[in-house]
Amino acid sequence: MIGQLTRSERQVALVILVVLAVCGLLMAAAGRNDPLGGQGAIVLVLTIAAIFAVISRYYEPEPSDERFNHYYDDPTKAGIVLAMGWVAFGLFVGDWVAWLLVNPNLTFDAGWSSFGRIRPVHTTSVIFGFGGNALIATSFYVLQRTSRARLPDPLGAWFVLLGFNLFCVLAVTGYMMGITQSKEYAEPEWYADIWLAVVWVTYFIVYLRTLARRKEPHIYVANWYYMAFILVVAMLHIVNGLAVPVSLGHAKSYSAFSGVQDAMTQWWYGHNAVAFFLTAGFLGMMYYYLPKRAGRPLFSYRLSIISFWGITFLYMWAGSHHLHYTALPQWVQTLGMTFSLMLLIPSWASAGNALLTLNGAWDKVRDDATLRFMMVAAVFYGLTTFEGSFMAIRPVNSLSHYTDWTVGHVHAGALGWVAMITFGSIYASVPWLWKRERMYSAKLVEVHFWFALAGTIVYVLAMWNSGITQGLMWRTYNETGTLTYSFVDTLVAMRPYYIARAIGGLLFLIGALVGCYNIWMTIRPARQLFDQVEPVDALPATAPVLAGRE
Repeated sequence: MIGQLTRSERQVALVILVVLAVCGLLMAAAGRNDPLGGQGAIVLVLTIAAIFAVISRYYEPEPSDERFNHYYDDPTKAGIVLAMGWVAFGLFVGDWVAWLLVNPNLTFDAGWSSFGRIRPVHTTSVIFGFGGNALIATSFYVLQRTSRARLPDPLGAWFVLLGFNLFCVLAVTGYMMGITQSKEYAEPEWYADIWLAVVWVTYFIVYLRTLARRKEPHIYVANWYYMAFILVVAMLHIVNGLAVPVSLGHAKSYSAFSGVQDAMTQWWYGHNAVAFFLTAGFLGMMYYYLPKRAGRPLFSYRLSIISFWGITFLYMWAGSHHLHYTALPQWVQTLGMTFSLMLLIPSWASAGNALLTLNGAWDKVRDDATLRFMMVAAVFYGLTTFEGSFMAIRPVNSLSHYTDWTVGHVHAGALGWVAMITFGSIYASVPWLWKRERMYSAKLVEVHFWFALAGTIVYVLAMWNSGITQGLMWRTYNETGTLTYSFVDTLVAMRPYYIARAIGGLLFLIGALVGCYNIWMTIRPARQLFDQVEPVDALPATAPVLAGRE
């Protein structure tokens, strides 16, 4: 990593790290009587360790000009390793949370391990730690190949990757300290939000600079999706994160919005985080890796562009369906419901485009578990988007909202779509990046696939049944006009489903651990972790394989 930086880049890296260390020191000093001080100490320790790492290799020879003839894949390799580390940790915590709902005593009487603290640890670890690292890693990989352009500078890419992981560490450790904004998918406080905004804007600049250097005149559709993901997430994060801290020495802040405006802003962010972080970015992944792995042209390139613009314009208006039957004006709720139904068209266009691309390659799907991950992801994407549009209808929402049906819907997308396409893309990328003929064990990829699929099905079916049962029990009245069931009665009825959900999560976790082992055994023989390069002029993944029909 450091050996790939020029002397001037090493100097800039040291300046950035020193500034961060000073910020950490100031946070620790100003927040000595506040949880902010603990966060500052974490920043200080990590940046000092990084400073010593840079200094220890500062006088190593600079890279030769030969590097400009090769793609720069070190951040991609590191991102894949980090993503697998985060998913193992995040799924473990998630299954712990699931068992907590079966046996609340599993907190071990410790405040940091309460449900309210470790639940966002799980969501942040799997969504941002796993999903975010995978998106950054694959976006750099796909961008270079489809543009035939090297990343403009190594330091910018490393700043994005490591800076993003610093944000994830601050978020997760902050939750355990009790620091939270209590906003879904946006729990980190103001100082972490500011840091993420800096990192994310840098990410967008690096991406645009690489595109500007492209030798391929056409911008492949995967890059459209990645760009939309980066740009819109930046906008969502900055607006939803607007807040006023109590003081510069306190972690606590108050939102710039209030009441129903705050709720609307939150779900404008929350639903579009699903749209552009958990959908658009991973569609970019799918549109590159699935045709490449199948060895088939994209079924319809024109359809992929139409679905891109449909998703980009329609998703923005759908967030208010999370606020049915609230103080939000009725017309805004109806607007969200209407656009949610319209979203079914571009969403199914993408899912259908992916499945039709596999025509003529179903024998590969049968024999190749990596491609099967991608195929199942496309199926779950189609199913989940249909379910989401259905649940946005106001009468349906009256039954589903606040129940475990919503939890099942979210995890059908998170496990069946996001995780499946990510695992498939990582399994495809690892041999290409580390110059291996194949994964260490094809049988272990099969094992991972079946554990992941079984875990997803068990989890989702349990939550569907639990949620519909909950909704029906909550709205059942007796002949006197009072509720038939108490809240405790619903909890008793849910317990078997919660056990099944925890078992499903455990199966998915076991599969991920198998994947971690397989990936590690594949990359381990390398003499150094980041020592393989690919010529820029080598373009194994462009026109003939990916172009598709007009």
